[in-house]
Amino acid sequence: MMWIVKLFHSIWQMILLWSFICRSYFIRLFAKNPIKRRWLEIKNTTNASRKFLRAFHIKLKVKNQEVLQKMKDKNYLLVANHSSLLDIFLLGAVDNYVFITSTEMSDTPIIGKIIRLGGCLYTDRKNKFSLPQEIKRFTDILGKGFKVVLFPEKPGTDGTKVNEFRPSLFQTAIDSASNVVPVCIRYLKLDGKPINSKNRFVVFWTKGVNYLKYYWNLLAHKMEVEINFLEPIEFDPNRDRAELCQLTYEKVSKTFENYKNLATN
Repeated sequence: MMWIVKLFHSIWQMILLWSFICRSYFIRLFAKNPIKRRWLEIKNTTNASRKFLRAFHIKLKVKNQEVLQKMKDKNYLLVANHSSLLDIFLLGAVDNYVFITSTEMSDTPIIGKIIRLGGCLYTDRKNKFSLPQEIKRFTDILGKGFKVVLFPEKPGTDGTKVNEFRPSLFQTAIDSASNVVPVCIRYLKLDGKPINSKNRFVVFWTKGVNYLKYYWNLLAHKMEVEINFLEPIEFDPNRDRAELCQLTYEKVSKTFENYKNLATN
């Protein structure tokens, strides 16, 4: 019986995806100015993300929304921990963001189509020679007033901790003189029960797990997720990208660990 429910949910999400694709091609057809087109694309992504949260039955709690209000009219680099396919939908539902994502993710079913048509930026983590051009391109987007999301966490996490961050793309915040907004994402409950070793495989996508199997497991559940926007790190011309990366990582990982300690006490 459960497979019928999951099938219904998958059809629901395919309809949402098709609606997103149609809107995206309409934008590409009529918005010739590249900056205006990107604004329309990320607004379309925000609209689709909110619908996908409902389709995935996700109850989202946003902490410290005053941080967003303070940064409302500013461009910034938002940096978050990353352990689930759903992270893009979660942040995308909060505000109009440009996501930096890997070239590999663009080939992923459903989310890959949204990435390709949603005004996202690509980084090829396997090609170090492309890094200077990527930094220049991402810096240019920040300089045009966009809010950009970076997931710098090294792969392999199962949601029990925050892995170390890669420092390279923090250079975009330095070159554009932008503030950094650290964000901690916490998956709290699945079907009313705390996330634990028995059910975390449903939520977190670890290396080696087949994507389609992972997506099928996500369907027909109810989740509670919390996003905590932390105090922005102001631009400092004397701070290099390694220092900025470490400072951001410490803020995110400390917040994550504090939540974990509260949950176990």
